[in-house]
Amino acid sequence: MSAPIAGFSVDIIIPTFNRAHLVERAVEAALAQSYRDCLVSVIDDESTDATEEVLRPYFRHPRFSYVRLARNLGTAGAKNAGLLLTDGQAVSFHDSDDIPERDKILRQVAVMTRDDVEADACLNWEMLGYRPGQRLSVGAVLTHHALILPDGRRVEIRRTLSLVDDIFPNLQMSASVPGDWTHVNSGLFTHEVFARHGGFAPCIEEDREFRNRLVLNGEIVWVIPEILMTKIETPDSLTQSAASDYASARRKADRRAVWDKVRQWREQGRVAPVPVDLPDLSVAFASAPARLALREMPMTDATRARLAECMSDFSAMPAPRLAGGGLA
Repeated sequence: MSAPIAGFSVDIIIPTFNRAHLVERAVEAALAQSYRDCLVSVIDDESTDATEEVLRPYFRHPRFSYVRLARNLGTAGAKNAGLLLTDGQAVSFHDSDDIPERDKILRQVAVMTRDDVEADACLNWEMLGYRPGQRLSVGAVLTHHALILPDGRRVEIRRTLSLVDDIFPNLQMSASVPGDWTHVNSGLFTHEVFARHGGFAPCIEEDREFRNRLVLNGEIVWVIPEILMTKIETPDSLTQSAASDYASARRKADRRAVWDKVRQWREQGRVAPVPVDLPDLSVAFASAPARLALREMPMTDATRARLAECMSDFSAMPAPRLAGGGLA
């Protein structure tokens, strides 16, 4: 395997809401990545706790950006806001309770920048519009991960076959936890993936829907079969918190919408892109306005207009109050 391409820039986006007690650990782990060409961007989804105060010491860091949204957009909306305000060649989303291994991004970039991946002739590549022997560009690099549950149990998420559980549920019968798909959450995705397929759909199942869209549209997905991320489930995590409404009628409806995309694929052979639709996007504060940049990807006209207004507002933002000490 070749070494990662020098200058291949990565955005690590950490969406967060009222996780002041956890987010600093996630930021430290992201900044400590052995692959250094990373910008760590925290998208604060209008937290009402001390998140900004906890992260203020990092405002000096040359590879850190803090953006506080003026309106709560939810998980999918905060991820999309992070996409719109960054322009790295690849993007990874780390939750505020994620602890990545130090070499996670390095390992993913090493795969993503390979130039020797080919369509093996023993597989039916023509179905996806590729030619046997054709050089392939890896659009997504996923890893296995460990999940620490609130009761202290450690569960290893290793079942790569679960990537197609919505498409071929008949292959999942040996699974002790059907739908064990969550290692998509720690993936690394190229900029081109978002340019081709759009952002996250406005639903609780946004990661699942996004994963399916890439698989169904023939993106090249590589899975590193090693645990490179530990996810800490706490009582206020999305899958645990009653306030998130995760185990609700809404989630069930969202899942049906995800399955409707699979039906669309069976009928049409493709799944449509999802343009980002954030006409009410508003940034209350940005710690490093100069580090914000626009990613070109499908979005509604109203979103594009609002994004241009936001960018023009950044230059008028006051300089942040910086904590004592220096972070380099």
